[in-house]
Amino acid sequence: MITIQELKNFLAIEDEFSLLDKSGIAIVSAPYEHTVSYGGGAGHGPEEIINASAYVEFYDDEFESEICFDTGIATIEPIIFGENIDKAALDQIEEQVDKLLELNKFVVTLGGEHTISIAPIAAHFRKYPDMSLLHFDAHSDLRESYEGSPYSHACFMSRVCEFFPHERITQVGIRAQCREEAEFIKKYNINTFYASAIRRGIHGDNWQKKIAETLSDNVYISFDVDYFDPSIMPATGTPEPDGFLYSETLNIFREMRNAGKKIIGFDVVELAPMDNLHHPNLTCARLVYKLLNYSFN
Repeated sequence: MITIQELKNFLAIEDEFSLLDKSGIAIVSAPYEHTVSYGGGAGHGPEEIINASAYVEFYDDEFESEICFDTGIATIEPIIFGENIDKAALDQIEEQVDKLLELNKFVVTLGGEHTISIAPIAAHFRKYPDMSLLHFDAHSDLRESYEGSPYSHACFMSRVCEFFPHERITQVGIRAQCREEAEFIKKYNINTFYASAIRRGIHGDNWQKKIAETLSDNVYISFDVDYFDPSIMPATGTPEPDGFLYSETLNIFREMRNAGKKIIGFDVVELAPMDNLHHPNLTCARLVYKLLNYSFN
């Protein structure tokens, strides 16, 4: 059963614009945190993104629209995992995303650790078998196992690669990985835009356009916020220097739009909220709403 979150609608919009049967967008909260390897707190990410979204303006000047009222955004009650971990937890998420996709909703999934992304990617791949996967991250997350678990957040892309075509994966912002992961990328020809290569001009001045060119017409986005530079996103479990800023990232989505690419769903993960530091939460909420604008305009 899908239950609407009554008191904490995304953007704090009125119920009139957040009823599931009248909304084109559904926000799924998956506050799952089980395999933290450095800093904790990602389990609080979905709640704090929704809380911060109350301070995001409805109007988008780039598109001159208020997508929340034009399309409607239903905020679903957070998934309760109880004792479920690993595959059992992923099954819960996948079941909810599947139901929403069957209702023809555009689904946004908020995490939680990056492990959760396996589920919405699998659900969307069933509905959109021609889709590409655009993965934003400081880490390639292609370890076969980490700290004894194949379901670690450091392994999520390895699990995705078990069912998703390698050649349709594009990774952006990678700047921390082990040799095993680098060799996997080379062996399977995964499109990986390393941070160092972008900064050294390997992909030219308009590297954002080069990223768009690797994608098929339908694109699912998995966005780990540690892709951003710690100067604007300190609130994440595994921050890495030499990351990216907000505006240069939006240019990727603009180039995708110029090339006729369609965003068919996305997740935002790994926000680990910090006490008395609000801007990372607001940045994530703004990112979610901006991605929705690129998806519907």
